[in-house]
Amino acid sequence: MKKLFFLCSFFYTVFSTAQSSVRWISSDSLRSWQTNTGAVWQTATGTSDAEVLLSKPQQTIEGFGTCFNELGWTSLGLLSASDREQILNELFAPGKGANFTICRMPIGANDFSRQWYSYNETAGDFEMKNFSIANDKETLIPFIKAAMKYNPSIKLWASPWSPPSWMKTNGHYAARAVNNADFVSEEWGMDLRKINNGLSPDKEGREGTDMFLQGESYFNAYALYFTRFIEAYRKEGINISMVMPQNEFNSAQVFPSCTWTAAGLVRFLRILGPKMDSMKVALFLGTIERANHLLADTVLTDGFCTPFIKGAGFQWAGKGAIAAIHKKFPKLQLYQTEQECGNSKNDWKYCRYAWDLMKLYLSNGANAYTYWNTSLKEGGISTWGWKQNSLVSVDTVKKTYKYNYEYYLIKHFSHFIQPGAKRLETSGDFSNLLAFQNPDRSVVVVVQNETKTVKKLSLKLADKRLKATLAADSFNSFLIKL
Repeated sequence: MKKLFFLCSFFYTVFSTAQSSVRWISSDSLRSWQTNTGAVWQTATGTSDAEVLLSKPQQTIEGFGTCFNELGWTSLGLLSASDREQILNELFAPGKGANFTICRMPIGANDFSRQWYSYNETAGDFEMKNFSIANDKETLIPFIKAAMKYNPSIKLWASPWSPPSWMKTNGHYAARAVNNADFVSEEWGMDLRKINNGLSPDKEGREGTDMFLQGESYFNAYALYFTRFIEAYRKEGINISMVMPQNEFNSAQVFPSCTWTAAGLVRFLRILGPKMDSMKVALFLGTIERANHLLADTVLTDGFCTPFIKGAGFQWAGKGAIAAIHKKFPKLQLYQTEQECGNSKNDWKYCRYAWDLMKLYLSNGANAYTYWNTSLKEGGISTWGWKQNSLVSVDTVKKTYKYNYEYYLIKHFSHFIQPGAKRLETSGDFSNLLAFQNPDRSVVVVVQNETKTVKKLSLKLADKRLKATLAADSFNSFLIKL
């Protein structure tokens, strides 16, 4: 009888310890955000598939988030007030869902705004007398304030897609004309042949040139434009903590865009840097969308700019540059600024690709990770004819919504990883995972089983071992309280 009691007590201790120490959530193509109870947490013996190296902390994680753009707000506006509040609560309320803490916004028009606009289209208004954020009071400001209702401490950063058109060499928001079949791509949900952006081919910009007018009066006016933007938002009770000078500064696009050379950016940042510093607004280089890390060297090694540049932002092909920049400038803050946008299918295949993106950026020093479209109408089409993915899709007929696969993937990170967490190195034969330690010492391990069959995982942490059987083709988050 005593022997039976001892055995029962032993098994109760093992399994109650596992349940109290480990929380396990999984998602696959059929079931999202499922709670699992089969993990075993016990004293380590023998070999393991992987080990989390608690003694080797890497970069600090500032947070995860999304972007406030106009079509995000107008799509949410089609829902009932109750549904809209449920989404905002899920995305932004601490401890509830995604726990988004750091978000992006545009400065003026972008590819997912309602129309082309800037805050001052009065040509020659170098003193910014006609500066106005009236457009934003209809969309972006209500969107941000609706999120701040659930998390007043959201960290917000901003970048322009285009300066005011009169500050550009072609006098137009766009940098490329729509005049050939290059703008047809089934993979990226793009068919822009029927879109007329009003730009003639002789007014196109091109990579490696400065489309921004290079006179000092224009640089001063544009720096003042940034200042007025920050001041106007502060009057609305919204603080902009950081800015980047240009979205994708190498890319001439059919939507609002502006190419800059690195030398041109240096000339502008020498003026913008001190102004932002005086306002206690951080300045990052970005966004970098090319794999060539040398594009950043001219700016990051400029003696005058260096004290003012606190970080750099990367998106799209910029993922090929982040490792080299992290190695050369190890103290520089690095943001992933825009997850690649998909083709509006919001399918599991793209979610798997998004995992590869997250793993690449976070493994190479990224301190923050930002999604692009928070919400779109089903079909995800922009004003300029580009279909993209979103965290939330809104059915315009039924006035209902759904969370897409990529939402749950990001939630696998953002729900558990606290601002201030450290990414941890891992070792072992199994490498398709990322590990983090929160300020409260809890450890978060996010794992993909990319195979078509179940996979047994044995994971060592200090003198303990976690054992779990991962479902086929699944993402898994383990929150471990040491």
